[in-house]
Amino acid sequence: MSVVQWPHRLLTLEDWAGLPETPEHRVEVVKGVLVVSPRPSLVHQWAVTRLGFLFHDQLPEGLSAWSEAEMIIGQTPLTVRVPDVVVARTEVMDSSPARIPADAARMVIEVLSEGTRRTDRVTKFSEYAEVGIEHYWIVDLDDPASMITYRLVDGDYENFGEHTGKVSLDFDGTPLTLDLDALTTRRAQRP
Repeated sequence: MSVVQWPHRLLTLEDWAGLPETPEHRVEVVKGVLVVSPRPSLVHQWAVTRLGFLFHDQLPEGLSAWSEAEMIIGQTPLTVRVPDVVVARTEVMDSSPARIPADAARMVIEVLSEGTRRTDRVTKFSEYAEVGIEHYWIVDLDDPASMITYRLVDGDYENFGEHTGKVSLDFDGTPLTLDLDALTTRRAQRP
């Protein structure tokens, strides 16, 4: 068993890139400090995978969706978040970056889990607004599955709707349909 030596200072992007992968934990950096939380439940991971595919298939050619992609929120001090789903310009994906710059993100979707509820509703809420991510949607898988959609207006997120069941939403002129109940069932949504 090897031991990883942590720097005795705030982490840099180079430090972050050099960390070993860990399948047991979800790791982010907030203002240079490593933040570790347990991996989410299998149901959560299933829902995130479905969301990424569903959104990707419905987006126009210029946009793509990624699940669990690293996104740089700030460089000094370093903040790297790993949103459940990020929608960004396709040209970013085509360049195959190690992580997504926040200014390329058009929407972030977080699926609440026991270990991240407060972070997703409070901390990430303000971080994503500060870097200008226009859409922030939060999915809660507790029965009945629900979603709150926020949009950035004058630097703050405003609630643009609370949804359950099958929903049709407009994402900047693109219609998106989503069956929230199908995110946690064995049978996948069919568009």
